[in-house]
Amino acid sequence: MTTTTIWLFIFVAAYWSYCIFWGIKGARMAKTASDYFIAGRQIPIWVFVLAATATSFSGWTFMGHPGLVYRDGFQYAYASFYAITIPFTGVIFLKRQWMLGKRFGYVTPGEMFADYFQTDVMRILTVLVALVFSVPYLGIQLRASGFLFEVLTDGLLGVEVGMWMLAIVVVIYVASGGLRAVAYVDTVQCILLAGGIVAIGLITLNYVGGMGALSDGIAKLAQLDPKRTPDGYSHYIAIPGVIQFVKAGPKAAGGAWTGIMILTYMFALMGIQSAPAFSMWSFANKNPKPFAPQQVWASAFGIGFILIVFTAIQGLGAHLIGADPMMIKAGYKDILNVGGDIMKTPGKQGMIVPALIYLLSHTAPWLVGLLAVCALAAMQSTGAAYMSTAAGMLTRDLYKRFLNPGASHVTQKLFGRIGVLIITGLALFVATTSHDALVLLGGLAVAYGFQMWPALIGACWWPWLTRTGVSLGLVAGLIAVTLTETIGQKWFGITAWGRWPLTIHSAGWGIMFNLGTAVLVSFFTQTVEARAHRMKFHNFLKEHASLPQEKKGLVPVAWIITLLWFLFAIGPGAVIGNTIFGNPNDASTWIFGIPSIWAWQIIWWGLGVAMMWFLAYRMQLSTMPDTDVVALVEDIGDIKVARLDVDKP
Repeated sequence: MTTTTIWLFIFVAAYWSYCIFWGIKGARMAKTASDYFIAGRQIPIWVFVLAATATSFSGWTFMGHPGLVYRDGFQYAYASFYAITIPFTGVIFLKRQWMLGKRFGYVTPGEMFADYFQTDVMRILTVLVALVFSVPYLGIQLRASGFLFEVLTDGLLGVEVGMWMLAIVVVIYVASGGLRAVAYVDTVQCILLAGGIVAIGLITLNYVGGMGALSDGIAKLAQLDPKRTPDGYSHYIAIPGVIQFVKAGPKAAGGAWTGIMILTYMFALMGIQSAPAFSMWSFANKNPKPFAPQQVWASAFGIGFILIVFTAIQGLGAHLIGADPMMIKAGYKDILNVGGDIMKTPGKQGMIVPALIYLLSHTAPWLVGLLAVCALAAMQSTGAAYMSTAAGMLTRDLYKRFLNPGASHVTQKLFGRIGVLIITGLALFVATTSHDALVLLGGLAVAYGFQMWPALIGACWWPWLTRTGVSLGLVAGLIAVTLTETIGQKWFGITAWGRWPLTIHSAGWGIMFNLGTAVLVSFFTQTVEARAHRMKFHNFLKEHASLPQEKKGLVPVAWIITLLWFLFAIGPGAVIGNTIFGNPNDASTWIFGIPSIWAWQIIWWGLGVAMMWFLAYRMQLSTMPDTDVVALVEDIGDIKVARLDVDKP
């Protein structure tokens, strides 16, 4: 056993001890069902700020994102803007969901939608989305953890062994302590995630030789790159146009990341905070006070800066220190020593981060162990939250609603723990037996989550949408997502188009069919009685969350700022960034000494933080309501024993 492996085990043991400690403490504090499923609506401000940030940015951010920057360059690096678009969803919906949850005692989003739309169809669809989101997402995180264990222990622990070890620990603390344990463990995971990305970026920059050497290396990489956009630029430092009318996104010339693809991919990632799990996160807070600092400062500013700067350094810098045989042939040193082209290794671009961590195995083995724990924490952060919330929905929306309406709090907690076991078991089964199925299902997760937007728009903002419209729209959206992902070709034999036709992500296709159907069907299904029922919720929101009269004039300004940011930062207008600060093919014209596209991304990141501040604080979308929200009931499940023939909640 090497020194590196010993340090790895020491840090992992310390970290997992902390997780289990909170599992035990959470179990002792969870007296009621709402204590267990939503931490008794008492999560402290600082805990939510860190925990929600950790849940939003998973192991994919830590491991997968730098790898794709390595493969696709700055055209993929536009994905770093998900540090802004993910909490943008929270700005639009979290405060109003919290208010509805507090007022009517909702524990799950299924209870909220079933009550608001007066149909159990929405409850079941919400559980379906939660499961499709949670199981493959968790499976991917577990398998990636096993892969990391195998690489960093030099094969001492295989992928399956590492995967099962992590699963056992997560099950222990999530099943025991519920969402409270998840939240407190997430606080440490957030710090480890952010610190780890920064540390690996600095290590990479040190081996590259500094910013000057990095910029020179990127220029050389772009010069040698054989893959060109339609405009003749390297695919590493330019996006390939606004849109390409191709059968499948990956067939686009110069890469798939056109302006439209970036925009619709951001839609998919916005599904993280519109997924049912985040509704439960909103219900778990004592008040909305932590929403704005989490959305603006922790996510958009903090994580955004880290992604825009340090993951770019990791991904592009790896080309210059031995991951790319083309650059070795051009005279760059093979420092990573991965044995040739990293894209021909089993992990392909997913090997980038483990290889960068392993750089210090001889000089600072303790740091290798610590960074490995940072990676594990990043992977665990999202999975644990989705296990906990999905188990809550299984218990409340299926078991309690249809099988045992009179379930006691003790029984609900028991079935919540059984739910954690079921979800983890399903994730492990898929991750162990079918890697292909895991990849296919994983592609659906966030795009499915985004399909909850019309339902949330209805419940939080727009009473005109009817239950039939929203229900059929959600079904249409889920079908459209499925058929425009790889699973559509692999499982349903579709040949007329491929994955992401016309360089539009499946989330984009889904929301077009979803929202279009919801609006069209709602037009023909309006009734006076149903409208009056929905207005009870919207009148409450109007009384407690309306903008003061003196600020109503800012509404058009907010719309204009938001639309301009989406158009130019992550939409078709981003193509301007290819050349506005210098010719991509001539480094001597780079005004800021870095590729024009990178400078464009940094500028629009700063403007994005300003937009988020304006919406969250100035427009009061994430601030405390002016009027106190009085709860009608702490837990809607305690009102009475629901009767399936007459009662909706």
